[in-house]
Amino acid sequence: KAKKCRSARPAASDVNNDSSITSSKKRKINSSEREDIDSISSSPKTTNYSPSSCTSTSQHIQKKLRFEDSVDFIGLDVKMAEESSASCSSNKMKTVFLAGGVGHHANGLTKTAGSTTFSNSKPGAAKKLVIKNFKEKPKLPENYTHETWQKLKEAVEAIQNSISIKYNLEELYQAVENLCSHKISAKLYKQLQVVCEDHIKAQIDQFREYLFLTLFLKKIDKCWQDHCRQMIMIRSIFLFLDRTYVLQNSMLPSVWDMGLELFRFYIISDMKVQSKTIDGILLLIERERSGETVDRSLLRSLLSMLSDLQIYQDSFEQRFLEETNRLYAAEGQRLMQEREVPDYLHHVNKRLEEEADRVITYLDQSTQKPLIATVEKQLLGEHLTATLQKGLNHLLDENRIQDLCLLYQLFSRVRGGVLLEIWIIHFTMVINPEKDKTMVQELLDFKDKVDHIIHVCFMKNEKFVNAMKEAFETFINKRTNKPAELIAKHVDWKLRAGNKEATDEELEKMLDKIMIIFRFIYGKDVFEAFYKKDLAKRLLVGKSASVDAEKSMLSKLKHECGAAFTSKLEGMFKDMELSKDIMVQFKQCQNLPGNIELTVNILTMGYWPTYVPMEVHLLPEMVRLQEIFKTFYLGKHSGRKLQWQSTLGHCVLKAEFKEGKKELQVSLFQTLVLLMFNEGEEFTLEEIKLATGIEDGELRRTLQSLACGKARVIHKVPKSKDVEDGDKFSCNDDFKHKLFRIKINQIQMKETVEEQASTTERVYQDRQYQIDAAIVRIMKMRKTLSHNLLVSEVYNQLKFPVKPADLKKRIESLIDRDYMERDKENPNQYNYVA
Repeated sequence: KAKKCRSARPAASDVNNDSSITSSKKRKINSSEREDIDSISSSPKTTNYSPSSCTSTSQHIQKKLRFEDSVDFIGLDVKMAEESSASCSSNKMKTVFLAGGVGHHANGLTKTAGSTTFSNSKPGAAKKLVIKNFKEKPKLPENYTHETWQKLKEAVEAIQNSISIKYNLEELYQAVENLCSHKISAKLYKQLQVVCEDHIKAQIDQFREYLFLTLFLKKIDKCWQDHCRQMIMIRSIFLFLDRTYVLQNSMLPSVWDMGLELFRFYIISDMKVQSKTIDGILLLIERERSGETVDRSLLRSLLSMLSDLQIYQDSFEQRFLEETNRLYAAEGQRLMQEREVPDYLHHVNKRLEEEADRVITYLDQSTQKPLIATVEKQLLGEHLTATLQKGLNHLLDENRIQDLCLLYQLFSRVRGGVLLEIWIIHFTMVINPEKDKTMVQELLDFKDKVDHIIHVCFMKNEKFVNAMKEAFETFINKRTNKPAELIAKHVDWKLRAGNKEATDEELEKMLDKIMIIFRFIYGKDVFEAFYKKDLAKRLLVGKSASVDAEKSMLSKLKHECGAAFTSKLEGMFKDMELSKDIMVQFKQCQNLPGNIELTVNILTMGYWPTYVPMEVHLLPEMVRLQEIFKTFYLGKHSGRKLQWQSTLGHCVLKAEFKEGKKELQVSLFQTLVLLMFNEGEEFTLEEIKLATGIEDGELRRTLQSLACGKARVIHKVPKSKDVEDGDKFSCNDDFKHKLFRIKINQIQMKETVEEQASTTERVYQDRQYQIDAAIVRIMKMRKTLSHNLLVSEVYNQLKFPVKPADLKKRIESLIDRDYMERDKENPNQYNYVA
């Protein structure tokens, strides 16, 4: 069945090449031009059809072809419709309608018919269309150029004046194409430029009048919006000119760019207009920063205008950043004086969020980096050290986690190094000699807090983790040997208390935390000396509250420092186990006389601290028991020697009070005092001292534990916390206690300065031996070595700090003892003496 096809408008046709076309010049309108034309023209007219016999299978195919000769050509449209379907019979006719004869378009041009033939028209075979060129060149009618320009000018002016256009936009587009096709493009471009220039020049007068700032900005914005709308319409009409002539001349701006240049030159480049525009924009931003509500869409439009006109950076951004710098410099100085650090940090964060929002809302994206950098510099960078010194310690002390998170987020934007320095300074404040009693516990608590802060607030930043470790190691070791001593005493206190203050699990966690602090100290040998002394007291006097905790601590020390470090400590535990076995054997094979229960601990020389022997007046029964045990032990271990150290002994006494019988677990000194009351009712301090032979200070602490402690088995007159000369003591027959077996703790004498010095001196002697051994070991291996290299290698081998002067003394000592000698030619070099 035949289908009617209407010839399409020339302006909307595409170009198709065919192998049979002669050497005539061909041009194709690209897809973007096609879209621009369609956007301003009415919907193309199409003819719909409904074949009656092949409705379900029919297809409609349109092909638009345009040809032009080598000089001038006005297009010829050909439409070919074909219906192909399996259900239609093969003899169906295909009809093609060609525009023939002479026709007149609305633009007044005349086009001559061409000829078209089909070859190979068998059903199902490919169709070949052959089109021949015009025999004559098409010519423009008289006055066509002038009339057409007047028509185009009238349309442009109508657009500029916002009135309706008399002509169809397709007709105007075709007119531009016709003029360009006849080489009138240059003249047409100049004419269009003059019309646009005249219109824009006329706009400047409205801005020379005095206007309120907001009204002025709105007027500028309206002028810009109108200009953009007008140039879009004008460019749509002159699109063919833009895509051909302008595109071929790289020095010419496009129609749109020409409009921008004219607006920039005649409107915005006017100094008064530009100055007032920039001042107005800055004023609106200043008002918004101060909390007022402003027209953000107006700001966005104006700043977009400056960006499009390519004067944003030069005319606006520089001044904007300068104003921002001045504003926040003054604000930072003022608020640092007025506000506390947390409030100041929240204000800074709010300002940064506001500026980031301005970039998103109306500022150009290129402004973001310098703008944020300016705010950070004036509100953070300029007050970095002052802010941290003023507020970091407070935030850390009060554990203000959220504020610390914010502080880290803000200062990590500037320079983290200063934060680390202040961070370290805070640590040094913790090590205060006046707080030695609580130093270790404060360090443990502070370490927990710091770990939490690094984990939560500082996002596990590796730099802060390493800085924390370096800081701890540095400030802990500023006081030589003292931290090691205090840590050992803290462990002693915790293990004495044991599960009275914490569960086994909590005690284990506490020991793990102590080991973390232990890793930071240099003087581990000092720790060992004090720890061994305290461990001996806990084991011998039965002060340790948890044997499992003791062994756990020993295991941790062995893991941390090696077997050599803990060998003596392990020997002490072995002695205690061996002593228990010996006492079992002793009690099984001996019938002990009297009511005294004897307990003996066998201590190996070298494992245990050296104790000063104290001669006391033992009961004859006690002396006899000592002799019995001595005979028993030496009988099993011949060749060994026993040296009694009675000051460490303890006894179990059976006592009878009005409430009933009790067993008292007491020290040897307490035993000697209590047994005196079997011989009399009341004794003075001097009488007890004379009878027992106990040293005065030790006796006063012993009486204090019996008469002033929790279990007061004797009375003291007068009543007081301390034992004074002339005090009298008597048995407390009214003593009551809920337990049958009662342990009365001996009041421990506080470690004197002399004892501390003695322990430290022993450590110093041990260090001398280690230094000597290291020097000899190095010289034996190297044979000859300079002083500096020897010192360097010794430092690498030693695990404790040594002063250069002390090291030099050890070298001189070894030279004197002929382990090494100075080189005769070079006194700064040493030789090993075999």
